[in-house]
Amino acid sequence: MPLAYIEKILRAQIYDLVRETPLDKAKRLSGRLDNQVFLKREDLQPVFSFKLRGAYNKIKNLSEAEKTAGVIAASAGNHAQGVALSAKRLGIKALIVMPKTTPPIKVEAVRSHGAKAVLFGDSYDEAYEHSLILAKEKGLTFIHPFDDPDVIAGQGTIGMEIVRQHQGPPDAIFIPVGGGGLIAGIAAYVKYLYPQVKIIGVEPEDAPTLYRALESGRRVNLKQVGIFADGVAVRIIGKETFRLARETVDEVVLVSTDEICAAIKDVFDDTRTIAEPAGALSIAGLKKYVARNEIRGQKLVAIESGANINFDRLRHVAERAELGEQKEALLAVEIPEEPGSFLQFCKTLGRRSITEFNYRYADSQQAHVFVGVELNDGANQRDELLKLLGDSGYRVIDMTDNETAKLHIRFMVGGHAPGVVNESLFRFEFPERPGALLMFLSEMGKRWNISLFHYRNHGAAYGLVLLGVQIDAGQKKEFKQFLKELGYAYQEETDNLAYRLFACGGECLDKLSAG
Repeated sequence: MPLAYIEKILRAQIYDLVRETPLDKAKRLSGRLDNQVFLKREDLQPVFSFKLRGAYNKIKNLSEAEKTAGVIAASAGNHAQGVALSAKRLGIKALIVMPKTTPPIKVEAVRSHGAKAVLFGDSYDEAYEHSLILAKEKGLTFIHPFDDPDVIAGQGTIGMEIVRQHQGPPDAIFIPVGGGGLIAGIAAYVKYLYPQVKIIGVEPEDAPTLYRALESGRRVNLKQVGIFADGVAVRIIGKETFRLARETVDEVVLVSTDEICAAIKDVFDDTRTIAEPAGALSIAGLKKYVARNEIRGQKLVAIESGANINFDRLRHVAERAELGEQKEALLAVEIPEEPGSFLQFCKTLGRRSITEFNYRYADSQQAHVFVGVELNDGANQRDELLKLLGDSGYRVIDMTDNETAKLHIRFMVGGHAPGVVNESLFRFEFPERPGALLMFLSEMGKRWNISLFHYRNHGAAYGLVLLGVQIDAGQKKEFKQFLKELGYAYQEETDNLAYRLFACGGECLDKLSAG
């Protein structure tokens, strides 16, 4: 066990700025899960995130010469604010490099703490590389967001507080993972004192940085990561943080976007505060772990790591929370296109609460209904509903876990396009900056025809786009090369059943009619 980190954590002199946050019992969640659940409230820090601890500890331990020269960091969010406020407290100049896609509210938060903000690139990686260049040119000390011993030790003070605040060791601590600084610091301290306490990392399913590294026995650079929980959207775990995690982390739980949204609602129900997606990650993992292992009567701690969420993201969170709690089923149902069939379908559903109903004429033989149904008993009631509709003669497809259906198709059910042929479908993440769409269309030029386009912004640095484009078979390779050069994260969805049932073009429609 790394004894040097225990000393660093105990010696951390941070409490002239950092708050010792409470360990609050989540009464409602505890009752529902039949366990004692405690939230470590890092959302109550002056910058609404745990990141202040590591940043302040690192900057405070700099030499006088380094403090005089100043510091630099690359961040689009919580680390930026932690570095800015820490530098302000210590009277040090700070330069923060932020991607151009950073929401204005976060840029202004950094500047309000007296730091200079420079906008560069569309991603954290581009901002990071630019910050290293500036650090060398200007003689500034780079403050890494996670892969630094002093930063790790600063985050480790959370573990020290948990041990002091909790009566006896808890059974398990659930910790969100991005670059690994938080879990490395907490685990180093807690495991040294209480090796029996389980340290469980939690990551989004689409950003399994530590999970893949532990699975492979080495650090893995993911090609792309999901951006919903942007606070943990890191493509590769830190070198030092992984070294510590390999010694101290018991397992990693992966959770979906819907489960994260449900956890945000759980936090609100218990505290009347709103966690950011990364801040509620550990609660989502705790719930999944308890359900999977049928745990009862244990003392479980979850790190509520932050609350820096844009207000306009709340719409998306509320929209997905019902699905994450398994309180809504999304179904595609085929009904006969004849008088009275729509009424008969509604009678079959009975007095169930309908959350959404989309109907569009398909052809003279059949129609497809996209319906949302409220559930009171989660998966059990959904299975019962699927059986009821099947026994009543309906062809029904469960769309509850279909990401394209949830993000796009449910908002654009308007019928097929019989005249469209050779259509392929792609789902993109567009950087939220002026000119991103124009650049995309300019790059496409007149080579391919856009046959479908649906754009959604949910308050993040990236917008979500569903694109239908007509591509001849011989042009598919050329189009894939174009996408590679463009550099936007994408996924092909041509075979997605929600698209094929509700929005595809002529050839697809012919196949549906024949099948």
